Amino acid sequence: MTPVLLTGFPLGSSLGLVAAFEWLGQPYQLSRVQMPDDMTTDIYGRINGRRETPVLITGDGSPLTETMAIALWLETRDHDRRISFAPGSGEADRLHQVMAFLNTGFTGAFSPLWVAFEMQTADAAFRDALRTFGRSSVARRHEQLEAMIGDGPYLLGDRPTLADAIFVGVARWADFHQAIDPGVYPKIRALKSRLERDPAVRLALAIEDGEAVPESSAMTGLVPLKQVLQGAAV
Repeated sequence: MTPVLLTGFPLGSSLGLVAAFEWLGQPYQLSRVQMPDDMTTDIYGRINGRRETPVLITGDGSPLTETMAIALWLETRDHDRRISFAPGSGEADRLHQVMAFLNTGFTGAFSPLWVAFEMQTADAAFRDALRTFGRSSVARRHEQLEAMIGDGPYLLGDRPTLADAIFVGVARWADFHQAIDPGVYPKIRALKSRLERDPAVRLALAIEDGEAVPESSAMTGLVPLKQVLQGAAV
């Protein structure tokens, strides 16, 4: 069975995993999950009780959840080291370090802003406090990431890796929430712009937006969510 990635829209962090599958170049399929509506169903809850994306339906039909788990699943299949590094190497350790930071501190910094956005009927002062705290947290994590980026075009050298995939799925949240001044972080701004021009990321964005899907040498099709959920082993 060809693995199927369930990717959320709009603005799902799983957009970066779509790009990672493209960079890897091995066959995969996609299924679009409209957030939050599609995740509230009982059948979705059986494959991910936390009702989140992403979810990967692996070759045997079993669901695998959590971004880091799916990224490591991709890493073990990256025999040509297109998006990762040799196991046990210093480069691999550095990759895992950056991935972990992006998936925890960097991503988590946006939580207060998402809470404020979703609590439309909450007290205005409370929402303002959440926004203030969220913007401060996002700015601090951007400062930390800016300091981590070297002189290469990507986070870990001259090619995109799994770290860049995790980054590009989340980095656009800063624009959505108007959380920072992008000019303060020139390395992050340059990296984000470079990745957004990448054909794999452009394909992921087109799929997220429901547009015509660009040609892919790896993606073998878009699968309706209902079909995927009915066929998954739970």
